[in-house]
Amino acid sequence: MEWQVKTFDELTKGELYDILRMRSEVFVAEQSSPYNDVDGADFCALHIFAYDGDALAASMRVLPAGATFETPSLGRVAVAPACRGRGLARDMMARAIELARAEFGDCALTIGAQVYLREFYHSFGFVEISEPYDDAGVPHVDLRLELRGTGRA
Repeated sequence: MEWQVKTFDELTKGELYDILRMRSEVFVAEQSSPYNDVDGADFCALHIFAYDGDALAASMRVLPAGATFETPSLGRVAVAPACRGRGLARDMMARAIELARAEFGDCALTIGAQVYLREFYHSFGFVEISEPYDDAGVPHVDLRLELRGTGRA
């Protein structure tokens, strides 16, 4: 499986379709959440994704400061149901943190994460910076990772 990183303009129509379809399947259909996934932030994002054969296995985006949070941020972390349990989310997250450091330098990264995934993000050094809140019927919490001098990623 080969990981790819592309800007919005570099994505093929097929790749963009696959990414949006998987996010819709994961965040809207699977979680029964009326979630507005197409938020305009994809235009300024770096998209990290990988295929398993012809099927999209995982994707997420790395965003500059101001796109969704005041700091650079990570988001839309999605793994296809058929590809779960193989460590793809962990591998992709490590790549995203490394990419953010390369793109933005030492910085703070923010993510709005589903509450049940807090421990996953804690394992990378993220700490909670908000109380849990409702986001389209799904409990979320904001977390931040300070990359300055941590040696992480």
